[in-house]
Amino acid sequence: MTITLQAIEKEYARIGAMIAGFRKRAQQRDYRVDAVTVPLAAGERFAGVILKDDGTLSHYLILLPGNADDLNWNDACKWASEQGGDLPTRREQSLLFANLRHEFDERYYWSSDRPEENSGWAWYQTFHRGSQYYAHQDYEFRARAVRRFVPPEA
Repeated sequence: MTITLQAIEKEYARIGAMIAGFRKRAQQRDYRVDAVTVPLAAGERFAGVILKDDGTLSHYLILLPGNADDLNWNDACKWASEQGGDLPTRREQSLLFANLRHEFDERYYWSSDRPEENSGWAWYQTFHRGSQYYAHQDYEFRARAVRRFVPPEA
């Protein structure tokens, strides 16, 4: 087979079209959202969606009614469990601040997360600025409980 300029140009055009197609597909992403019913009990508030690192659904977050004042971290965890939930994670607290800020006083609220490097400490969130810090677990802050809803597989 003899190589000609015309054959090279034809192959170059074919490869260019392939590259353009790949670029287009790389930019196009569809995200499917299935219809789901999130069951809410009286007083519960839907907070939003928590995604996994890959962008897929982790769970729906529901804020439970009521709060507790002046609890250390261990007592706050116990209180949240007694409400049928847990303390929210830091990530969940960020969602609560974004979507349900009005449900919180401008105070400090315990998170369920603890910093790896400091045992005896736990993270909390301020709901007047949205900042997150950690403090010794003996400090007394407020607590809110959440529950997580993962829809059954279709």
